[in-house]
Amino acid sequence: MKLLEAKGVDWRSEAAAGVTTFFTMAYIVVVNPSILAAPGTGMSFTGVMTATVLLSFVMTLFMGLYARLPFAVAPGMGINAFFAFTIILGQGVPWPQALGIVFWSGVLFIAVSLTPLREAVAEAIPPGLRSATAVGIGIFLTFIGLRNAGLVVADPVTFVKLGPLDGRALLALGGLALMARLSARKNPFAFLGGMAAVTAAGWALGYVKPPESLWSRPDFSSVFLKLDIAGSLRLALLPAIISLFFTDLFDSISTFVGVSHACGMTDAQGKPRNLREGLIVDAFATLGASLAGTSSGTAYIESAAGIEAGGRTGWTAVFTALCFLPCFFLSPLAAMVPPFATAPVLILVGALMFRSVKALPLERLEDAIPAFLTLVLIPLTFSITQGILWGFVSHVALYTLAGRAKEVKPLLWLLGAISVGLLWLH
Repeated sequence: MKLLEAKGVDWRSEAAAGVTTFFTMAYIVVVNPSILAAPGTGMSFTGVMTATVLLSFVMTLFMGLYARLPFAVAPGMGINAFFAFTIILGQGVPWPQALGIVFWSGVLFIAVSLTPLREAVAEAIPPGLRSATAVGIGIFLTFIGLRNAGLVVADPVTFVKLGPLDGRALLALGGLALMARLSARKNPFAFLGGMAAVTAAGWALGYVKPPESLWSRPDFSSVFLKLDIAGSLRLALLPAIISLFFTDLFDSISTFVGVSHACGMTDAQGKPRNLREGLIVDAFATLGASLAGTSSGTAYIESAAGIEAGGRTGWTAVFTALCFLPCFFLSPLAAMVPPFATAPVLILVGALMFRSVKALPLERLEDAIPAFLTLVLIPLTFSITQGILWGFVSHVALYTLAGRAKEVKPLLWLLGAISVGLLWLH
């Protein structure tokens, strides 16, 4: 600690910032396994929870020690929904092969991250499509949350309809109000406290059964190192690998750039500090996730809470990583959290992602239509893949028809051609 103080670093502020970041994102320890272990996926809740904690601890520590950045890393929201609902449930891919898809996406991610190509790809993608993807994923997460709360149910005539306002639905709405109130006050316990309150109320009303024990050993037997690397190398799964790669690409770039600019963590040229190192850690988080047994890991935008609390160095991430260690032994408590308690988190995260709608380009049809197709196809087809691919294809096609083909970057032409091929194979 003297070494830190000698370098002008206040370790107490770094520790407080690290703990703050942890509590703003600790919900992922429960929410991620609840999504990946949804009925029909075949994945183990306890196994995915152990994988979530393992990935968060190791990669957040890596971010602090190697990239020297105060960013926490964990399985990404939105990406986990894509993994569970699009790849496993939507396409019928067995979960070991789905983890293999994450693996190959990670391999591609690392290869691109070690070269300038990753930033070139990010710059080639129109800002409107990036914003539309964020909005579409936000609506997608909100729909899943409403379904888990029982507020939206299936209907044979209208496809979906409003569900009954029973006790579970009312508890979910109450949790949503509580989380929104705490979030507005910048309370780091907003999501975690809201889930705890809804679970406690559900317990009191008889909707939730208490666990037989309060702690258990980590589960390294269910999903850890159970990926099917060879089985995922099928031509039919190539669209999922490419889509996962691009989704993670958008997520990590936007997090690093957005949070760094918002919190003043830029260099003299206005670029985020240690961006290349941070992106490399993010790439390894995708590969490591497949080995641990969960969906892709990524830097968390909630890291901004810790940065605002005074975190400025990699030590903030180190302290955040250490906070994850006790979570290895709390799976019984986590498993008792019902879907209607995690539903408000999905709805609120979806609402936060929806804010990107203000950046959508709507003045010209050749900009508006691709953004619109990307946005609506993600929730309506229950597939982030379809939204992204149709966004690329329609952007290139409409710019050509509008006489603006020269404005399309060469790399975007390539992405459009790849998208046509992937849609043909689908």
